[in-house]
Amino acid sequence: MTVKQPVLKGVHHSARPTWKLRETVEFYRDKLGLPLVHAISARAWGPANHPDFLHFFFDSGNHSTIAFFYYINTEQPDFTQPVNDYRYEATHTAWRVETREELLEWRDRLESQGIPLIFQIRHELIESIYFNDPNGYYLEITIQERPMNALDAEDATRTLEAAMAMEDVDLSGGTSFTQIDQVWLDKARGIAPDNMDEVVLFVLDAPEFQPLVGAAEQTPEYRLENLNNGYWKITAKDALVFERKKLGFVPALWNAALTGGFVGEVTEFDRYRLQISRGAQQ
Repeated sequence: MTVKQPVLKGVHHSARPTWKLRETVEFYRDKLGLPLVHAISARAWGPANHPDFLHFFFDSGNHSTIAFFYYINTEQPDFTQPVNDYRYEATHTAWRVETREELLEWRDRLESQGIPLIFQIRHELIESIYFNDPNGYYLEITIQERPMNALDAEDATRTLEAAMAMEDVDLSGGTSFTQIDQVWLDKARGIAPDNMDEVVLFVLDAPEFQPLVGAAEQTPEYRLENLNNGYWKITAKDALVFERKKLGFVPALWNAALTGGFVGEVTEFDRYRLQISRGAQQ
């Protein structure tokens, strides 16, 4: 008997607490221009110690909303206080626009409303602008440069399966999972297990990584092969060397240059230069 798989229809809302009621309403409704579309005002909820609260929603487009809880007569706990920490900043809301012109229009709006722009950055499939709301929450507006496809899903599966295997070994008391190179090396073993005696870079056959393929084509001592499984294989006798500026990679994309997997040892990887050399095990 086939069980019908339920399918989600998109994000209805994301929600976070706020202790800055007026600032939050004026930021989202007046500065960003998101319509205030619904509010719940309730006397407590659930446990006896639950405070009275307001739960209010702003329309963020395409049938989605962003919502906030304002807990009346409560103190803000320390764990919700904004801090300059990548772990705090990882939790964020990202909205989509269709064109780069729209992205730049939103940048202009932020500037006209006195909202500081944190940065504008291109990373792999998307280009985004980032800024904070009055609560210190990270917000992002982004344009997706190309649709995600089956190859993206297959590569994501390879990446996450390798990472979960590393985590399992670590949690069981085996080899510690300490760096992304472990994932990339494991991916390489899965893509072409018979190439472990070479210096190899596997490149996902996606537009954003094509400069690596182009660089290999222009380097006589490198061998380039389309594996016809979603990856290009770049091979060298002793070392593969790439320079970020020659590739035209922005820093965020450069940091993911090894995402297809590699064989060998990364002997240099800074802001400008990547070198993969023959490893000790080879």
